[in-house]
Amino acid sequence: IAYKEKLAGLKEDLEAFGVTFDVWFSEQSLHDADKIREACKFLEEKGCVYEKDGAKWFNSTAYGDDKDRVVIRDNGVSTYFAADIAYHRNKFERGFDRIINLWGADHHGYIARVKAAVSALGFDADKLEVLLLQMVRLYRNGDIVKLSKRTGETITLRELMDEVGVDAARYFFCMRSLDSQLDFDMTLATEKSNENPVYYIQYAHARICSIARQLAEAGIEAVALDELKLDTLQAPEELALVKKLGEYPELLARAARERAVHHMATYTYELATLFHSFYNQCRILGVDTDLQQARIALVKAVGHTIRHALGILGVSAPERM
Repeated sequence: IAYKEKLAGLKEDLEAFGVTFDVWFSEQSLHDADKIREACKFLEEKGCVYEKDGAKWFNSTAYGDDKDRVVIRDNGVSTYFAADIAYHRNKFERGFDRIINLWGADHHGYIARVKAAVSALGFDADKLEVLLLQMVRLYRNGDIVKLSKRTGETITLRELMDEVGVDAARYFFCMRSLDSQLDFDMTLATEKSNENPVYYIQYAHARICSIARQLAEAGIEAVALDELKLDTLQAPEELALVKKLGEYPELLARAARERAVHHMATYTYELATLFHSFYNQCRILGVDTDLQQARIALVKAVGHTIRHALGILGVSAPERM
């Protein structure tokens, strides 16, 4: 009863956070179907498992690990590592051509042994990619929020979402690389000021939508792209925006290639910063028609890029703030 209730709660909270999984895989299913012993037996028949001191050991040193690992204890009970072997075997047998695991940084030492097992099972270990995540520290009003599993002092994802909102939570989690410590300032995440990067970026998008509404009210329509005279964009703020927009395709590809979503968060903040500078220096209404149309096109491009980048991050792009 507890298992079903807690799992339903996890699914509900993750869905509210914008995260859904196609498949929820239960380790218990490996035990129930005897897949763990089946995998160990497969390795034993290949000569990769041997007995010593009443236990069964996987010869992982033959595949690059620093020492051999127990898969069946001397009391006959399988180890966690044996379950990992069975799971990765199951994953490859389900036809996945790439497996990406997210582990805590304290599991760094497990990479070599799991890759060794994948190789011994007959699969390509290079198709297994392990991303290590650092811990998160929460701060409120400048003080660290002390958490302890032992004492039961925790903050759940649901509580974090309720306090700072989904947009801020998602952006703050994305704005640091996986291998760097994340100090999550819960107070900053709720501020409606330029110091809050989420508010700052969303405000840039809202400003762009406001410009579009003003243009519509004035009866000004954007001309076709081939009619634009983009050489009228000469101001430093305009050229800085153009250059920044030009970086986006390669940056997006790099973020995907390196599994480094923090590049997207950083880029979006920098683009918003350049737009705010442009907004304060460059008028759109009441200027020469050619320049006006070029600036309209530039603003529309910035708005599209901000929306696209925020969409990648799973953060909303409000039209009014």
